[in-house]
Amino acid sequence: MGNIAFNPISALTDATLARIARDPDTSHLVRAIMSETEALARKLGIEMPITIDQRIAGAEKVGEHKTSMLQDLEAGRPLELDAIAGAALELSDRLGVPMPHTRAVYACTKLLEKQRGGRK
Repeated sequence: MGNIAFNPISALTDATLARIARDPDTSHLVRAIMSETEALARKLGIEMPITIDQRIAGAEKVGEHKTSMLQDLEAGRPLELDAIAGAALELSDRLGVPMPHTRAVYACTKLLEKQRGGRK
């Protein structure tokens, strides 16, 4: 639940976990993506072991940590975007679970990767 929200947002914003969690606008977006992910998990019969609030608080406690996706972007490596968000979006399409916030962030991150010369 954390990776699908925090990783692409960090790549788009060049922000650490703490910055994303503390900023009202990005924190709202994180919460929306996590809510979508939680709905998808429920559709699959999976109950999340912690709440969204607990997950965001945990990320904030990690501090000024760069996500692996941001580190990959900075190093010019391909992003794990499809493995993290693309797979969830594929499942959401098959199961009829809307994930508009996740899809928008995915599309922007995918374009960023193309612009930076990563995987097409």
